Amino acid sequence: MKSLTFVYAVHSNLYINLTNRCPCNCTFCIRHNGDGAYGSDSLWLEREPTCEEVLAEFDKYDMKNIGEIVFCGYGEPMERAEDISCIGKELKKRYPDVTIRLNTNGLGDKINGRPTAKLLEGAVDIVSISLNSGNREDYNKVTRPKWEDSFEAMLRFAEDCKKYVPKVMFTVVDVISEREINESKAISEKMGIPLRIRAYDT
Repeated sequence: MKSLTFVYAVHSNLYINLTNRCPCNCTFCIRHNGDGAYGSDSLWLEREPTCEEVLAEFDKYDMKNIGEIVFCGYGEPMERAEDISCIGKELKKRYPDVTIRLNTNGLGDKINGRPTAKLLEGAVDIVSISLNSGNREDYNKVTRPKWEDSFEAMLRFAEDCKKYVPKVMFTVVDVISEREINESKAISEKMGIPLRIRAYDT
């Protein structure tokens, strides 16, 4: 079932569902389990929202009670990198005290064919990048990306983000092996980017 759910609430956060497009087919993706997240309406979109439509959705909420605004829906937000920049900067003007986070697979440069981290400057406070594994071979198995060199591209994007965004972090899901988690920790330490190990949500 498709809908027009552009913004949805989870606990005290608001999530922005910009697109269903994604260059990956991760083995653990929540899209394999249903059509929504944490009790939301269907996140499969009839069409992608305009920037104006997304911004209008925020008029429906009492922003005093919102912890974070998060770019994270049923697709890869960096498929619309320019719009993240536009929406994020406007939201920062409206709600300067609310933290804005981007959850991404880190493949924005591959998707757009150019460096994209600078677009996030002044638009988001935190970039959370799915590291997914500690080496290229295992990464490709679990992430199943469109491009063979996605692992390296993701790491370059993460390093680039450090120049433009106050906080950059990696995440892995605990479905991977202990060896891969240890390799991920090593990459995290080497790059000076904190690592969060997330529990798999079925």
